[in-house]
Amino acid sequence: MGTGRGVAWVARKCLAAFGWRAAGSHPQEAKYVLIAAPHTSNWDFPLMLLCGMALGVWPAWVGKHTLFRPPFGWLMRTLGGIPVDRTASHHMVDQLAGEFAVRERLALAMPPEGTRSLAPHWKSGFYHVATKAGVPIALGYLDYVRKEGGIGAPILPSGNLHADMDRIRAFYAGKLGCHPELQGPIRLPAEDEG
Repeated sequence: MGTGRGVAWVARKCLAAFGWRAAGSHPQEAKYVLIAAPHTSNWDFPLMLLCGMALGVWPAWVGKHTLFRPPFGWLMRTLGGIPVDRTASHHMVDQLAGEFAVRERLALAMPPEGTRSLAPHWKSGFYHVATKAGVPIALGYLDYVRKEGGIGAPILPSGNLHADMDRIRAFYAGKLGCHPELQGPIRLPAEDEG
């Protein structure tokens, strides 16, 4: 979903008030999975939203279905939330790929670390959703050292997981989260399997 110029201007001003800036540009594609990394702090979500809005993107995001109950469910949806039932995780890829099928525009932000705590690897959902939906993966980032957030050039999954992940690792090299000690390796479990 895109944002207007006024929203982008307000977002840039808010970022500037905190000493941050948005970099990169709005992807040309109407639909894409937006990696949100690194993810080491509660501040990542509001900063990601502000950086996205400053670049003309209002990203959708995935939340536990219980967040969408009254009285605040309407607000979660207004902020771009997509409810998912995590107890049925084996259907989550299908559910999220289905969202791409029914929408004209969708920038779906997914933090591949899956947690703010140190994890041994990234979760592969972002890659599988993009592959199943046939959409590119845009490389969204927050770099707390430079106080910069943005979006790098999208990558269309090639089917060669190792080559795609090498490109993703190269992009994120040197980009540090609020708590760099909580950033795990940029690696998917399937890379160790073959």
